[in-house]
Amino acid sequence: MRNRIYLCLAKMSGNEMKFIQEAFDSNWVAPLGPNVNGFEDDLKSFVNPVDSRDGKEVVALCSGTAAVHLALLSCGVGPGDEVIVQSFTFCASSHPVTYLGATPIFIDSEKDTWNMDPDLLEEAVRDRIGKTGKKPKAIIPVALYGMPYKIDRIMEVADRYGIPVIEDAAEGFGSRYDGRVLGTFGRYGVLSFNGNKMITTSGGGALICPDKASKDKVMWLATQAREAYPYYQHEAIGYNYRLSNVCAGIGRGQMTAIGDHLAHHRHVQGMYEELLADVEGISVHKAPDSRFDSNFWLCVMTIDEGLRIVGQENAYASKVTTAVGGAAGVVHVGGGVHTSCEPNPNVEAMRVFLDAAGIEARPVWKPMHKQPVYKDSPAYVNGVSESLFKVGMCLPAGPLVSDDDVRYIVSKIKEAIAH
Repeated sequence: MRNRIYLCLAKMSGNEMKFIQEAFDSNWVAPLGPNVNGFEDDLKSFVNPVDSRDGKEVVALCSGTAAVHLALLSCGVGPGDEVIVQSFTFCASSHPVTYLGATPIFIDSEKDTWNMDPDLLEEAVRDRIGKTGKKPKAIIPVALYGMPYKIDRIMEVADRYGIPVIEDAAEGFGSRYDGRVLGTFGRYGVLSFNGNKMITTSGGGALICPDKASKDKVMWLATQAREAYPYYQHEAIGYNYRLSNVCAGIGRGQMTAIGDHLAHHRHVQGMYEELLADVEGISVHKAPDSRFDSNFWLCVMTIDEGLRIVGQENAYASKVTTAVGGAAGVVHVGGGVHTSCEPNPNVEAMRVFLDAAGIEARPVWKPMHKQPVYKDSPAYVNGVSESLFKVGMCLPAGPLVSDDDVRYIVSKIKEAIAH
């Protein structure tokens, strides 16, 4: 029987145990140590151009969410402020805004990249200034499934109004726009090393900072904001956000294979594009042009509303009783089968069909402006992200997905289409 094919699971390089063993041998098992320093150096080398004199600095943290939180703090976000956030994303982009008592202002997507629409962004900035008398405190574009955002146009708007940009490149590690690594254009850049990302530390993240002074402040906040006294003195609220030396060892091993991981994801994307090219009603999301060098963290297809899928008449026939992504085994059962914004029945039927064939596939992110928890947050929409949510589906793309797996997945997609 074929093993289950998962969306994106990390693959070990073979070098991780060397660094992990060093951590245990030296008794460095705390959230600091040689592996943490080494991992930060590896990341710094990766994100900075070879000829850079004044390069970016990097702080290794326990999660990408923590990185978003600390970036917002560093930009001075607090109660009553507003922060502009891409709507088509995972909740980790917007939840930290609410941690600080601020309000997320959601921006819809453009059709080609599926990321923040720069025209809507500027409209929102002008409107918020007109309505509140002050400008938003930060702008957070997101590299959805690894696809670069139009950072040149986003930075033009941000610079025009003097608003700092926090790039959420959690899904875009290794992606580039016009040859430059994502996360290095704005004031801060967010990375994630969760177990399903391009590289993993089992759980972890990092914040790309503009300079040494900014890095030092972030490091201070991430280590409970302790003052220089012979006892614990706290004059500001800090957080326990540093990455452990053991987890950083995994990251150092993973960095030795990042080139292979990137090549593999792009190869899988190419296979999906080729094998699904002649399937009527199915489209694979692609980069708009050569400036958009995506890591293709996940490969995504759309299913035309009129395409009939086997079992479609039974879509949403019963409640989901498991949690998406596991959620540590904790299931919070929803109030019903349907919501006011959900994937089309044929998309759900395709998910169920692939699941029965041992293939993990998921709908794309539900836009944040359609989430009940954000029903009162202002949103500037054009309908793009909601329309994509109704037709989009993520396909397996990780390092453990073989060429044979891709061919099997495509064969099952074709088999699912009712004739």
